[in-house]
Amino acid sequence: MRIEQARQIARQWVRDEGAALPGFQGAFLTGSALWADPGAELAATSDVDVMVVADQPANLGKFRYEGILLEVSSLTRLGSTHDVLSDYHLAGSFHLPCVLADPSGRLTEIQRVVSRDFAERPWILARCTDAMDRVRGLINGIDERAPLPDQVNSWLFGTGVTTHVLLVAALRNPTIRRRYVAVRDLLAEHGRLDFHESLLDLLGCADMSVARVERHLAALEKVFDATAGVRVPSYRFDSDITPLARPVAIDGTRELIARGLHREAVFWLVATYSRCLAKRAAAGESGYEDAFRELLADLGAETRRDRRRRGDLVLAALPGVWQTAMALC
Repeated sequence: MRIEQARQIARQWVRDEGAALPGFQGAFLTGSALWADPGAELAATSDVDVMVVADQPANLGKFRYEGILLEVSSLTRLGSTHDVLSDYHLAGSFHLPCVLADPSGRLTEIQRVVSRDFAERPWILARCTDAMDRVRGLINGIDERAPLPDQVNSWLFGTGVTTHVLLVAALRNPTIRRRYVAVRDLLAEHGRLDFHESLLDLLGCADMSVARVERHLAALEKVFDATAGVRVPSYRFDSDITPLARPVAIDGTRELIARGLHREAVFWLVATYSRCLAKRAAAGESGYEDAFRELLADLGAETRRDRRRRGDLVLAALPGVWQTAMALC
């Protein structure tokens, strides 16, 4: 299926089902299906992200619709045009023709202004600052009393947003799952693969071998398959750990390894493992923690002290991240 056809199917879902959600105000595309060439093929390892604006939360997660995997999230409030221009995720959507439904016309007006002003330097700097603030907030927000998956997520995503600072500076898609692949491509274009190595080093996987990544993926497959059939609607990422989501979480990681991008695959491997354990805990189940700790040990992030030390390394690296980002503007 072509990307443009997938976008039209997303529009159809909004018209036929999304518009019936309580307090529906509109909907827009986001993510890689929005940024991609409309004539390109929709990969089997990709979903199509739809953001609904509604008075009440409507995070429906991943589900199959008319042959594509949709992921529907929601916002209860969309701020001013200036708020959107300063938010690196929202601006990344609204600078493109993202609007799927807009009963009031407000989303269309925001999209018009954001597309006009998106590449102006003051807004680029505002969005880079937004990303930098998210790094600091996540790293400094690590709660050593929280369950292990929550601690790991704060460290992991705080570390991973360093890639977004650079992607945002260069007006690239701050993609979620493939962020290290995207930033590698960007830095290769600018002759700065040395800085890509430093980003991987902050994550702890710069020297990780293919064999070790494959070992960790095999362990992830076991916990994923053991957890995929468990239903925990109260868990935010419940639909990310289901048979429907397996092509994205597992096959997508295997695809990157096959392309020689095993180190770049580590970020989402850790995120998915962490979500599996969090979902199991929410369901009152345990098990599979030993292999997760082995993965964390390979990254130098096994203990609370390790994660704090690695987080401090990320914070210390931020001036260099900013300097590199400014060279990409």
